[in-house]
Amino acid sequence: MLETLRAALAERVADPARVITTPAVVQRLSKDFYWYSPILKRQLEGKAGDIVVQPTHVDEVLEIARYARQHAIPLTVRGAGTGNYGQCIPLSGGIVLDLSLMDKLEEITADGVAVCQPGLRLAPLEQEAQKQGWEMRMYPSTLAKATVGGFLGGGSGGIGSITHGMLRDFDNVRAIEVVTLEAEPRVVRHEGAAVHEVLHCWGTNGIFTRIWLALAPAVEWSQCAIAFDTFDEAFDFSQGIAQDSAWTKRLVTVFEWPIPKFFTPVKQVVAEGKALVVMMIATAQLESLRHAAEAARGAVTFTGAYTGPRTQPLLSDYTWNHTTLWAISADPRWTYIQAGFSPTHCREQFRLLRQRYGDEILFHIEFMKNGEGEAVPGSIPLVYFNGEERLNEMIAYCREIGVFIANPHVNYLEDSGRYRADNIQLNAKQRYDPQGLLNPGKMLSFKPEDTQS
Repeated sequence: MLETLRAALAERVADPARVITTPAVVQRLSKDFYWYSPILKRQLEGKAGDIVVQPTHVDEVLEIARYARQHAIPLTVRGAGTGNYGQCIPLSGGIVLDLSLMDKLEEITADGVAVCQPGLRLAPLEQEAQKQGWEMRMYPSTLAKATVGGFLGGGSGGIGSITHGMLRDFDNVRAIEVVTLEAEPRVVRHEGAAVHEVLHCWGTNGIFTRIWLALAPAVEWSQCAIAFDTFDEAFDFSQGIAQDSAWTKRLVTVFEWPIPKFFTPVKQVVAEGKALVVMMIATAQLESLRHAAEAARGAVTFTGAYTGPRTQPLLSDYTWNHTTLWAISADPRWTYIQAGFSPTHCREQFRLLRQRYGDEILFHIEFMKNGEGEAVPGSIPLVYFNGEERLNEMIAYCREIGVFIANPHVNYLEDSGRYRADNIQLNAKQRYDPQGLLNPGKMLSFKPEDTQS
């Protein structure tokens, strides 16, 4: 059976070496960073595809999709595998479609839109954009490895979201072309609001083959780390910077102690026992930021230019969900939740969580702009894992006190925080993948056409 599948796929790509059956390689290309969650680690540990194929052109993707549809073979798309929720882990075996070789940057338009294939890595895109006077509006902390397609398929925002919102906001994603798994697969272009049919859907309702991603004019940035005696002082200072449009910023992050002690490679920026603020600010405003920090009783522990993805040290490597990675490296019982606190009632929410859970939860705030243009305290708190029941209780309590939760401990879209209540993702799935062959099991509300009542 596997040999038949291998032979059939080898006929559909120009180089048969791009069809992979070596078990160790198939296993590796069937995984992501799902083990950030102790629950997903248990649930997904043994899951893998049967075979990997690596197309280099949309015509090959169409041929592979046609064969998968004709033979009812599950097909799961992956980029670099830097996601954290098991998005690209096949639950039903089948074909792993690795798009990492579809990595061309076709052009950067005069009005600042990158036109590219989905396997393009974000770091080369950032570097090339800077050469042409542009930069990415946002990128995840996995900048060095992540791909554009993987970011759009499974990510939400990152460094830059304090100014440009999330991927779903402000026309940050201008257009996406996808290959469908209809009876006759085809390329469908989504533009404007239509991108939300397929954006952040884990490859469940279309295979990305071409992307139009909006850029921003390049800014000369500097990194800055500031220590404060208390989390409250650090949070108040950071919120003031985040909400003041006079500051040109790319990153505003707050860590309560002891989170900074996990950042051992940059221990020189950490002050023992103190909360830490990490920012990326326009170089022209760096001295003003220093004075503002000192006036707020903060101590600047580091400043340095950001010169691109290879900057050392790169302080964004310790923000967003990389924070969780550093914590797990120190103690594997740390995990995380993804939270959105109220910009007006967050301090009371912090108090209630601390009162109930003590040091089981450590606050890590990532300020971001929401769709209405407000700077809000998003958060990826660290949670010390004391069992699934306790973790689920914490998630339920967060929701009870008005904290939005995108649950990173489930392997389906509906509770992961980006599922649309208007059902446009589900409707797209029903149109473009009626047999449910694309990443099956990840959209629970979908029923394949032959089982629908």
